[in-house]
Amino acid sequence: MQKYARRMGAMAETAAVVKGLFGALNDPELISLGIGAPAKEALPVDILREISNDVLRTDTRGIEALQYGPTAGALDLRQIIVEQLLEPKGVHTDADHIMVTVGGLETISLTCELFIDPGDIILVEKPTFVHAIETFEMFEARCIGVEMDDDGMIMEDLEDKIKKHHPKMIYVIPTFQNPSGRTLSLARRKRLAEIAAEYDVLVMEDDPYRDIRYSGEDLTPIKAFDTSGNVILGNSFSKIFSAGSRLGYMVANDDKMMEHLKDAKSALNSHTSLLPQILCAEFFKRGYYPAHHKMICDLYRERRDTMVECLKTYFPEGTKFTYPDGGLFTWAQLPGGLNTTELLPEAISRKDVKVAYVAGEKFFPDGAPVTNCMRISFGAVAPEKIRIATERLGRMLCEKLK
Repeated sequence: MQKYARRMGAMAETAAVVKGLFGALNDPELISLGIGAPAKEALPVDILREISNDVLRTDTRGIEALQYGPTAGALDLRQIIVEQLLEPKGVHTDADHIMVTVGGLETISLTCELFIDPGDIILVEKPTFVHAIETFEMFEARCIGVEMDDDGMIMEDLEDKIKKHHPKMIYVIPTFQNPSGRTLSLARRKRLAEIAAEYDVLVMEDDPYRDIRYSGEDLTPIKAFDTSGNVILGNSFSKIFSAGSRLGYMVANDDKMMEHLKDAKSALNSHTSLLPQILCAEFFKRGYYPAHHKMICDLYRERRDTMVECLKTYFPEGTKFTYPDGGLFTWAQLPGGLNTTELLPEAISRKDVKVAYVAGEKFFPDGAPVTNCMRISFGAVAPEKIRIATERLGRMLCEKLK
């Protein structure tokens, strides 16, 4: 029998959680409040059918779309990223310092390829994105959680842990954080960029939800305040264009760092598929994005509002939850010692419930015994199903408190 690499054992528990997110989707009777997918109504199927028909001809971009391409990605897409997605947010860069990736997760993986050795310390928000924990475990890093409040990662606790643990990297989701829905304040964004310079520590700014803000004030990315070159910005087209296209991008202003990132990507998969890159570029170039963006923000606002109303109505008295200004998640903290990990199998299997969520325990990286929390996703669930699911789940939770 073959002996597996040590890292496979290190990531086994987290990998099981990730697989569970998608496994529940196979039951047609189940309403999943677990998967963080975009709404089916947010996928521009008809527009992309039209663009595909235009692109896939030999006298347009058909050959380019089906051929090998540059490691950094299609030039016109990188220019669109600069001009339409970064400059308006205050991030000043150019196409040479952008690389198109296979989704947002590859930005995390490539950053680890460059910088993370076994045993290195990575500071993360507590709680944090479970897929990121899985990736860090793959590289045999040790994750240590930094406390959060309603304004995101607490800078005083971050500095204390930098001094104590001497981390290689800080990983942060600053906007509508997964899983909590919280947003890092502007003052803390500026301070985090300063900390990156003062302590010469790398910051991985993972910001895939930034562009789906539907209330509140837009906030400048951490990267805009980066004076040291120590901040890498990662983002994704999954939530604003197409999750299945697996398109993301990363921004690094240090020339040597970007060259090394390209080397790592070239070794891993040569380049991101050109077909979805070209479809995405044409989607923006033909002017479809502004109306599409408004539509998805309106759609998710309605679902957020429905979810918040239903949590107030159906969940046990004393439940605390976040009220995000964007993104796809809220984070609920239940009263009375309810254990969301233990209750999940019953919620999924009971015929009068049949609702999935993500238990909060595995979002905490350093074994913190937080068992009364759950991540609730509303993006892919129609308002009428949100009402049904929260009524069923709330009824079960209230029963457990009697």
